[in-house]
Amino acid sequence: MSLFALCLGLFMVMVDVMIVSVALPNIAQDLSANISGLQWVVDGYTLTATAFLLSAGTVGDRLGAKTAFIVGLFLFVLTSIGCGLASSIFILTVFRLLQGMAAAFIIPTSIALLNASYDDKKKRANAIGVWAMVSGVGAASSPLLGGVITAFFGWRGVFFVNVPFGILAIILTIKYVVSPSRKPIEGFDLAGQVTAIISLTALAFGLIEAGRLGWTSNTVLLAFSLFGISTTVFLLIEYFSKYPIVPLSFFKSHIFSSTVLVGMMSNIGFYGILFILPLYFQELRGYSILMSGVVLTPLLLCNPVASYFSGRVAGIVGTKLPMIIGLSVSTIGFLSLLAVGKSTPQYVWLILPLIAIGTGTAFCMPAATITILHAVPTERGGIGSGLFNASRQLGSLLGVAVFGTIITTSTTFISGMHTSLILAACAYFVGVLLVFFARG
Repeated sequence: MSLFALCLGLFMVMVDVMIVSVALPNIAQDLSANISGLQWVVDGYTLTATAFLLSAGTVGDRLGAKTAFIVGLFLFVLTSIGCGLASSIFILTVFRLLQGMAAAFIIPTSIALLNASYDDKKKRANAIGVWAMVSGVGAASSPLLGGVITAFFGWRGVFFVNVPFGILAIILTIKYVVSPSRKPIEGFDLAGQVTAIISLTALAFGLIEAGRLGWTSNTVLLAFSLFGISTTVFLLIEYFSKYPIVPLSFFKSHIFSSTVLVGMMSNIGFYGILFILPLYFQELRGYSILMSGVVLTPLLLCNPVASYFSGRVAGIVGTKLPMIIGLSVSTIGFLSLLAVGKSTPQYVWLILPLIAIGTGTAFCMPAATITILHAVPTERGGIGSGLFNASRQLGSLLGVAVFGTIITTSTTFISGMHTSLILAACAYFVGVLLVFFARG
């Protein structure tokens, strides 16, 4: 029951990354939003999730993972209500920012609680396989769930649905989840957290607004300059800090560094395309909200099986092989989608590539998660998983921002989508190379 409670909280968080994707046209019409505004609805969530993931793992390790997990769930329920009641695109974005902050405390603490529950490496690998399966199913099923909910209850329903499930997760966690021993409070890297937020916000703003204002706009250039300065300051703070939110010593491990980059690169491709495809189906193909969600279900079809067996295979032969296989299969899937046009037959050039992308990604991520947890001390598992998940959320943010801007600035939607698909394939192939040449 404890595994169910942890996975339920994680499922909500992962679903909400892109559950709004299918509802974006409705949100645009109801709240008079442009592409840039819609990007902020998606990236507002991933922005704060990424920024606060850096410290959430530390807070969970020091204050107690169970407490941090419950607080995260409570805040997630409240902010979901706020999103559902939003009367403007600005208010919706504000609550999405707060919702992402709540999500940041759920992700690393769930895996830390799970990691502490199993002493045997094989059993832990199997449990992590289930955890990763839930994560993958949540992400991949978000278009279908968003389509069904929006079709019957409107776009506000995609946020209100979190309330009963969030309350259930809180009750089950309080009753069944045992908190591992925690470290005493030693300090908090406030300066690092603030500069991380400034850096990520500046980057997101520059990438998103470049499509509206232009890459050479003074505002955009100022945002990128601020990103460069704040990132430099952040790294200096972390280097000299006694209690860094990003322990740079972790990155001395080549396998840890490579896997963190794999998480980022894979999410750039996966979530960037997941942002574009619902717009393609509804705007170019004329599909209904429900139908566009249904067409995206191939991303989910083999996800549970692939995630489960990834954990088992990793427990037997190690994590390198399943990561390489998964990333390679997804790369082929992205390249196959280049055949897609305005009137491409669904079942040949759409369904099979989507199955490949979803299956490959699902087969890679459990092995990557296991690699991260093995690369750091057990008592610092929350920080390690927090950094890994932060890199993945950063990838999601970059994918939506960059691919959305490419669509906005391209001469046609199809040409922009094809450019995005090539970039997605390149991101996954870089992941293949990182894993193949990783030492350790």
